Amino acid sequence: MSLTLATLIAGLLLLALGGFLLVYSSAFRKALTAFPRSRPATFILLTSATVLVLYEVSQLGEADFGKYKNILFVFFLVLAIGSWFRVPDFLGIRALAVLGLLLSGQFLSAAYLEPPTTRLFLVVLSYLIIGTCLYLAAVPFRFRDAVTFLNRSDGSRRFIGAMLCAYGVLLFVVTLTYP
Repeated sequence: MSLTLATLIAGLLLLALGGFLLVYSSAFRKALTAFPRSRPATFILLTSATVLVLYEVSQLGEADFGKYKNILFVFFLVLAIGSWFRVPDFLGIRALAVLGLLLSGQFLSAAYLEPPTTRLFLVVLSYLIIGTCLYLAAVPFRFRDAVTFLNRSDGSRRFIGAMLCAYGVLLFVVTLTYP
């Protein structure tokens, strides 16, 4: 993935999320409130995360535990299936965190060895995503707390949505400066 494409994807995702927070329709509010314990959403996210992790494991080279990739493949597959049956609470949030970590990895790979001034905004966003995903994977119930906060505080929700949209627009503008 090129730096331009990665930056555009990140900007589009931020604009979409910020737009949803600004509009915050009753359907979006209901879906967001139900998400932490939604089995269909969990199934989709867990399946997506598992497929992507298994793909990454299958691509490991010798320097990256490639000698053990079959064992790792089976381990992560059993872990995903076991999680579905044994740890259903907030599993969708953890799967979303895995997807966020994988996406951030792609963003950082695209920014690798690019001039520092061009990649700065994407790298900062990537590390913010990584920190948030690690935190939510460790304490997923905080996602529910954040949704409760968004439902309670219209001003804060609009501010966060506006900031996400502004950063998304900034990412779009930054791509114009790329060589």
